[in-house]
Amino acid sequence: MSEQIREELIGLTQQLLDCIGDGNWEAYQDLCHSNLTCFEPEARGHLVEGMRFHKFYFDLGGHLGSHLSTMVSPQVRLLGNEAAVVSYVRLVQLVNEDGQPMTETFEETRIWHRQDGRWLHVHFHRSRST
Repeated sequence: MSEQIREELIGLTQQLLDCIGDGNWEAYQDLCHSNLTCFEPEARGHLVEGMRFHKFYFDLGGHLGSHLSTMVSPQVRLLGNEAAVVSYVRLVQLVNEDGQPMTETFEETRIWHRQDGRWLHVHFHRSRST
């Protein structure tokens, strides 16, 4: 795999995380396929399909207060020329309701599909680390 493609996919994934943290629905929607699927803690074990589920959280305004999302040890695997898997641990640093800094940890896998020359986010699985 070329280093350029690896860096592009890691960069797109970081953009996605920044959109989530900032509550930027337009930018998030631009990066995602309209039929995005996912498994995540908020879905309580169900496969969610489409963007409506995610828009609810964006309408709440994203993370409140100062925060930082960091990808730790991202791994990129190409599945041919038009699909890729990006896996990493995500650290979210924030200030809790008591004013104390804390870090939340998630294990994430994101699937990207190249369509019409651009990468679109098509599926993800996010789990809380214990």
